[in-house]
Amino acid sequence: MSDTHDHDQDAGHPGYMRRIRSFVLREGRMTPAQQRAFDEHWARYGIDYTRAPQDYATRFGRTAPLVLEIGFGNGEALAWASEHDLARDFIGVEVHGPGVGRLMNALAARDASNVRLYKHDAVEVLEHEVPAGTLAEARIWFPDPWHKKRHNKRRIIQPEFVALLASRMAPSGLLHLATDWQPYAEHMLEVMEAAPAWRNDLGAGQYAEKPAWRIETHFERRGLKLGHGVWDLLYRIA
Repeated sequence: MSDTHDHDQDAGHPGYMRRIRSFVLREGRMTPAQQRAFDEHWARYGIDYTRAPQDYATRFGRTAPLVLEIGFGNGEALAWASEHDLARDFIGVEVHGPGVGRLMNALAARDASNVRLYKHDAVEVLEHEVPAGTLAEARIWFPDPWHKKRHNKRRIIQPEFVALLASRMAPSGLLHLATDWQPYAEHMLEVMEAAPAWRNDLGAGQYAEKPAWRIETHFERRGLKLGHGVWDLLYRIA
């Protein structure tokens, strides 16, 4: 997943909140199979952004704890999580069509019923579609680190964003962040430790061991072989 922001004010949002865009659009070309996924499976798995609060219980046909993954990439981790955690429902948000198509094909192949997907900006989805107090958990794994210092402000983990996310969490809701870029891990820690709505689940200033529910993806394995570290952070609503 990649993330950036601009400074347009959203007239529909009370007060001024600096606009954070959770992506830079680098669409890439979809394969015929990925395009076919949109034709055949979007009606089942997709949620069209309408700028209106969603009733997710109606979408899933049940009331269950709701997990949001922002920037699911190719969907490998989300597909695994939803298959191994059938008691919960999953919302995935990703702007890149090839990844959305790939995941829909994987979900359809096993007739998954506990996943719905947005192909839209995550900030706008949170602002307008996710009702307050809705999410049991939010996951942001390996977001674009924006390595260059002048681009650091484009990182999605910023005070305004984590405050917005906090407002959408259920009591004791969990936020799980992961990155393989140490400067971004330090930035995440700094932002989260200063966020009044959140508390570190392991104690102030602590990183977490990789939880069992976050699988090691192909992307991560490649990085580990190159000697990259990985940092996980777990925070709960204070």
